[in-house]
Amino acid sequence: MTLEAFPDAAHPITWPEGKRAAASFTFDVDAESCTIAHDPKSTSRMSLMTHQSYGPKVAVPRLLQILQRQDIRATFFVPGFTAECYPDTVRRIVDAGHEVAHHGYLHEPMQGIDAETEARYIDRGLEALAKAAGVEPVGYRAPWWELNWHSAGLLADRGFLYDSSLLDGDAPYRFTVAPGDTRDIVEIPVDWALDDWEQYAFYPGVTGSGVIESPAKVLEMWTLEAEAHHAQGSCFVLTNHPFISGRPSKAVALERLIERVKAMDGMWVTTMEDIAEHTRRTVQEVHTHARIEVLAFPDTGARFTPPAVRESRPAAAGS
Repeated sequence: MTLEAFPDAAHPITWPEGKRAAASFTFDVDAESCTIAHDPKSTSRMSLMTHQSYGPKVAVPRLLQILQRQDIRATFFVPGFTAECYPDTVRRIVDAGHEVAHHGYLHEPMQGIDAETEARYIDRGLEALAKAAGVEPVGYRAPWWELNWHSAGLLADRGFLYDSSLLDGDAPYRFTVAPGDTRDIVEIPVDWALDDWEQYAFYPGVTGSGVIESPAKVLEMWTLEAEAHHAQGSCFVLTNHPFISGRPSKAVALERLIERVKAMDGMWVTTMEDIAEHTRRTVQEVHTHARIEVLAFPDTGARFTPPAVRESRPAAAGS
């Protein structure tokens, strides 16, 4: 069976005229932030800090050269702390015509934090991006892809267009920020199979199993993923970290992947912002995420609040 034999996925999106699928290459410029958030004492480890600073210092310039050669625009998710430490890097990304989006302040652990604390993280990140390069991001990706049930409301309060932290789809969709709330934002789903962290990330005592995959194997896997998304008309979103995929052989494999994806007939390779704006303009169906409550396990079953529902809302003006 060929990939073309698979039926189209059940997602309510069509792409611009002449396009049959979409792809976006995204980069999380975590630098030192993720290790400091995990353990503030890590700042005393000189070698670890240099491992992380390789991203903004060496890898981002290399990646920008690749993107220029391939003539594509990408999305860089930048923590506020990274913007404060490396404002020239952020300005260089902006000057090259790429999108800069929000990725927390210090790549904070997000699981279970309250709305007030999360709002402080978001606002601190916004301030840092604005100060570094005059950036007013429209997109957000939660550190560790860990969105909370109150997060979407905080994003809507601040005028964000889209989020890219959830894992329940192959194509973008709109969802309500809270039950009964008339506002919605666009979600552009992600996938751990399309994250370089799981393939390459290793630092003794910090992360990884010690197995660093061959870029040839990763190129094959990601090519298969891209071909599958192309065949079903969905959205291929790759997440890379410059301090990982900006290393020489990994960067070579990434450029080969970009060439392959660009060559797919009707593949729209663009920024997350472009994809989100298209979704807002053309998709009328709006999803409401239901929370699962388990009242007294195992004596009672699960309850969904509210029940899963899809409604139709007008597309944005200009559609």
